Amino acid sequence: MRTDTPQPIKLSDYTAPDFLIPSTELDFDLAPEATRVRARLTVTRQGPANAPLVLMGERLRLINIRIDGQPVESVVTDETLTIASVPDQFVLETEVEIDPLNNKTLEGLYMSSGRYCTQCEAEGFRKITYYLDRPDSLSKYRVRITAPRSGFPHLLSNGNLLEKGDLDDGRHYALWEDPFFKPCYLFALVAGELDVYEDTIETVSGRTVDLKIYVDTGMKTRAAYAMDALKRSMKWDEEVYGREYDLDLFMIVAVRDFNFGAMENKGLNIFNASLLLADPTTATDADYERIESVIAHEYFHNWSGNRVTCRDWFQLCLKEGLTVFRDQGFSADQRGHAVARIKDVKALRARQFPEDSGPLAHPVRPSSYVKIDNFYTATIYEKGAEIVGMLKTYVGPQVYRQALDHYFAANDGTAATLEDFLAAFEAVTGEDFSPWMAWYTQAGTPQLRASSTYDAAAHTLTLTFAQATPATPGQAQKAVVPIPIRFGLLSQDGDKQMFRHDGHLASEALHILRGADTTIVLTEVKSPPVLSILRHFSAPVLLHIEESGNDAFARFRGDPDAFNRWESAQGLAKRIILAERPDADLIDAFAEGLDACITDENLDDAFKALIMGLPTESDLAQHMSPIDPAFIHKNRNNLKSALSARLFDTLRDLYRSIPAPNTFSPDSVSAGRRAFRNALLDLMLARYNNAENKDELIALAESHFGQATNMTDMVGGLLALTYVQGTPYQNALDTFYDRFRNEPLVIDKWFSLQAAAAHPDTLDRVRALSQHPDFDAKTPNRWRALVQGFANNQSVFHAPGGGGYQFLVEQILAVDAFNPMTAARLVEPLSRYRFYTSPYRENMQTALQTIAAAPNLSKNVLELAARALTEEHS
Repeated sequence: MRTDTPQPIKLSDYTAPDFLIPSTELDFDLAPEATRVRARLTVTRQGPANAPLVLMGERLRLINIRIDGQPVESVVTDETLTIASVPDQFVLETEVEIDPLNNKTLEGLYMSSGRYCTQCEAEGFRKITYYLDRPDSLSKYRVRITAPRSGFPHLLSNGNLLEKGDLDDGRHYALWEDPFFKPCYLFALVAGELDVYEDTIETVSGRTVDLKIYVDTGMKTRAAYAMDALKRSMKWDEEVYGREYDLDLFMIVAVRDFNFGAMENKGLNIFNASLLLADPTTATDADYERIESVIAHEYFHNWSGNRVTCRDWFQLCLKEGLTVFRDQGFSADQRGHAVARIKDVKALRARQFPEDSGPLAHPVRPSSYVKIDNFYTATIYEKGAEIVGMLKTYVGPQVYRQALDHYFAANDGTAATLEDFLAAFEAVTGEDFSPWMAWYTQAGTPQLRASSTYDAAAHTLTLTFAQATPATPGQAQKAVVPIPIRFGLLSQDGDKQMFRHDGHLASEALHILRGADTTIVLTEVKSPPVLSILRHFSAPVLLHIEESGNDAFARFRGDPDAFNRWESAQGLAKRIILAERPDADLIDAFAEGLDACITDENLDDAFKALIMGLPTESDLAQHMSPIDPAFIHKNRNNLKSALSARLFDTLRDLYRSIPAPNTFSPDSVSAGRRAFRNALLDLMLARYNNAENKDELIALAESHFGQATNMTDMVGGLLALTYVQGTPYQNALDTFYDRFRNEPLVIDKWFSLQAAAAHPDTLDRVRALSQHPDFDAKTPNRWRALVQGFANNQSVFHAPGGGGYQFLVEQILAVDAFNPMTAARLVEPLSRYRFYTSPYRENMQTALQTIAAAPNLSKNVLELAARALTEEHS
């Protein structure tokens, strides 16, 4: 067990760097186990005259160090290099040796599939050379790369290519220059054998930009969709945000081994191959959608993250939350606002809401951390995006655009803070936006309560709203936050109802709750209304409405706000599943409402597929105390089976009415049709265990799988066969593997599909798969596919014996030895143990204690395990 306690870094201790490095020249002589990195840094003092120069550096072998050409003494530790006395202005030259081949942390410079690549965010650059590895240290970079031409024909770095050429010894070089100041976490280098997919785009000002996507040899055609998404992203950012690309060249490289999804390095984005490569036979519609979103996200960082970066890592949400909101807007414009919003909220509730209510809860802007890697979380990204969305809702689209224009103009080329961001809104509105800072500085999901009183004689409706945020670790007391509440009224039949608010006759209104509670009066309300509150999910809160049970069905039948219509279905399903005893009448009414939705020709297929989906087991767990995973799994399956039985003829007729497509298009309409068809098949198979027509169901699933012409439908068939298990399921898995055994990204799906199967033998299957020849824990995609896929499988992971927890502990400790960042991300499934009933609680706690007591534990894993084991909220 560790005896040393890592000390946290605190926001309150922030000071500007004592030195600036306006110019950085790097010279890489690449060799797998002995790469030489020569750095020439122009350094200027801006701090106290007696301040020493302290640079960060890890896993570096120092060969040479000079100041202004003269040798200098330095003190080197495992994490820093210190020179006690330096001039106010000088040139520092260092030479170090690093070992990319054996760098399995996948941070800094490492090798992936025989190629060199980098990952420097958040603190990877210090594994390349000694440097001020902090985001407020901005520099202009010139980079020379030398490598053998054989095996490494492409030598890439940030910015524009100045020159390249051959050398006498079979090697060659390339010289790159980035004309923009940037922090070192945006540095990138790639060298290797790659195919390139090329195109161009003309920007709004008439400039031609070369676009290049580098991929594994033989994979060039699979980059076509990514290129299309890139060009659409660039045009969208010009039109919606007024942001034009600023270099002559934009490059993306796909790599197989990558800790993140993608990285926005200036001019040279590096992507996990799973988020770049796609064709109909190997990628699902979800893959296409994710590729489109992530391409946009990383490109949008060129302004929200690169041109304007963050002053310190506590401001991480400044670039990530804003950019997530921007990519969500792009996706909504591409694929439909209602469907996109529902998917965004599903993701928020699946990841961020549990995080915000558990021991790992933290503010969107944390006040301290041990390892910043642990704060690349749903709170920083998704909740951060929701705050930006609320600001836009509050000021309106036009003023929001003015505020963002002001923000970019005022902070271009700087490292900014959240205060700078809110100051832009203050500058264009003249209002005080300091109350919004509470959203950034306190953890927890606010709870919003709504109640109403209707006066039939006066035709008035009195609405009362109240907010409260529960205590979270380290924050017992909570401030009130501004909450935008978009609302409307319906009749008891689900029809739209007009009302007068603030002097205006409307069918929908926006109210900002600024205090702990408020009351508003609506007039000209003609009949007893049904409340439709928090339309389009206008704030990331937990909503509680005091109303009759029939009101939810009215919204389910016809709320014009698609989000609230879907939300009503989710709420009704939760009520049925979490009830102690099944309510046949309620199930009948729910089935009737669902039937009306899926047969409504005015609703698009993508929405129908979403409304057919019951709340997930993890979502249901957030509404149960204490949590009993077995109870949730049983009751959810029972409801699904009951719906299948009641709606089977309708489901079968609708399924048959949608022919399997012979051609594939990734557009939203086609994807929605496939999603609906697969949802129909899934619900039909849900009754398999209780069905009399088992042979018909097996034939349906096998035919769907066998006749699939695209990966979406093939996976849909496999998922349907998980209800059947046995020989039909295994035969399909074997067919799938035999066909795609040489496709790494598809075999990731093969692992994850098995890990996610809600079947009693899944743990044994997963343990066997961890010994499969194709399983490699050093490949993050493969490890996440199996281990994270299993940890997300609520019914099997939480088996009462605790075997699932033990398997996860073994995997975390094994991977922590070489890749702490990836290992730490799977501590979270164990962290909420206090919320579970026995024996789950005790077994999860024991698993966490085993992790925390392990010798040689990384700071990453230790920080999260220790926080999870900390006693009750303070």
